[in-house]
Amino acid sequence: MSTIGETAARLRAGETSATELTELAIERSGALDPQVGGFVRRFDDQARAAAARADTELRTGHDRGPLHGIPFGIKDIITTAEAGTTAQSVVHDPMWNHEDSVVVARLRAAGAVITGKLTTMEFAIGSPDASKPFPIPRNPWDLSRWAGGSSSGSGNAVATGMVFGALGTDTAGSIRIPAAFCGISGLMPTFGRVPKSGCVPLGYTLDHIGPMARSASDCASVLEVIAGHHPSDATAADIPVGDYTGGLDGDLRGVRIGVTSLADHAGSAADPAAEKVFADAVDALAASGAVVVPVELPLYDEMRAANMVIMLSEALAYHLPDLRARWSDYFAETRSLVAAGLAFTGADYVQAQRVRTVAQEQVREIYRDVDLIATPTASTGATPLDRPVDVVDGDDFRTIFTQYWDCIGNPAISVPMGFTTDGLPLGLQLAGRPFDEIAVLRAADAFQRLTRWHRCVPPVAALLDDERAA
Repeated sequence: MSTIGETAARLRAGETSATELTELAIERSGALDPQVGGFVRRFDDQARAAAARADTELRTGHDRGPLHGIPFGIKDIITTAEAGTTAQSVVHDPMWNHEDSVVVARLRAAGAVITGKLTTMEFAIGSPDASKPFPIPRNPWDLSRWAGGSSSGSGNAVATGMVFGALGTDTAGSIRIPAAFCGISGLMPTFGRVPKSGCVPLGYTLDHIGPMARSASDCASVLEVIAGHHPSDATAADIPVGDYTGGLDGDLRGVRIGVTSLADHAGSAADPAAEKVFADAVDALAASGAVVVPVELPLYDEMRAANMVIMLSEALAYHLPDLRARWSDYFAETRSLVAAGLAFTGADYVQAQRVRTVAQEQVREIYRDVDLIATPTASTGATPLDRPVDVVDGDDFRTIFTQYWDCIGNPAISVPMGFTTDGLPLGLQLAGRPFDEIAVLRAADAFQRLTRWHRCVPPVAALLDDERAA
């Protein structure tokens, strides 16, 4: 399957059209979505009309950039004008904000074709729940497993080619976990880099919106469009947007990358293949010119706990009236997780934010010596659907290394780096300094030029391609 960049080049060479790309996306969605549960709602007719407009514009020389005519999906906690936003919940009023969010408006202005709303965990937290009237998102590498969350549909839709790019959100790993589990690339930008207006909140001081696509270079193209200050979001930073695609040359000479030991955090729960896969990934970064430096993340366990205290406290502030009035309408795990916020006091919340500040200061000191920090995204593959991840204190979640960076607020990307012993994707996480997405994307792109793990196609998509070829 082609990247956005390759597809954009084919469009401009006249080898395909936005209409053909959109019809292909619709066809693949019809064939694959019943298996993987990527879409809450599809906008086939609106997408066809948008594709036709894109073709007309491109033919007349009105080129809006690399996303022009490219089919995109939107996580269904981010509003679009075509239909209400469900947040994958019967509790949420779908007419909460029946207009384009800032990020969707920016995608449209760049010519992207919005094909539908993608599945999530309810209110971006918890696990799939078959008792509710929503699709169950499945992993395209093994349909008995979870696609990762909470940007589940964004992960499996990109992996299967039902869309070329998608928007996800990240509060404790919800872009990077499904990116790792589904074998694609997903970027959590710096907190404040992308405006969140029109996105249903989970954790007010933790939420990020970011791109998910096949490659890091694709994520760079999307970030150039959606990033930047907007007056509707008080947390959106008024900092210039960089040329994220211009520095992707595959050369990491002079770049210092800090590496932590897998054994520091994962323990015996790690997949047997994870240590070597991660070591090989670090070697690939070095082969691209990077200097590898051992580092230790300060206050790691404390920040993992702080992330939970802050996220659940802030989620409770948003949901408490509905929890009291409509307890049974929530997914079972959603209500139990959010209600766990009742166990925390105001003092707990303040102390968690204080710990967060201390850790941020200590991490800044580490970045005086290195440009990036590399860890696995997770040291296991996707978990079975019949055994939900315990996001509070389970061994599964101790193998996922994403919460730390949400609390720090620095940009972090997950890109494919190999497979578990069971053939499930594993992700490499690269985290950079605040607002230095360019360095993160540059390293991820260099890694992908050398390793090409992002070219791997999951079985359900490969089977469809084989059938079409026959």
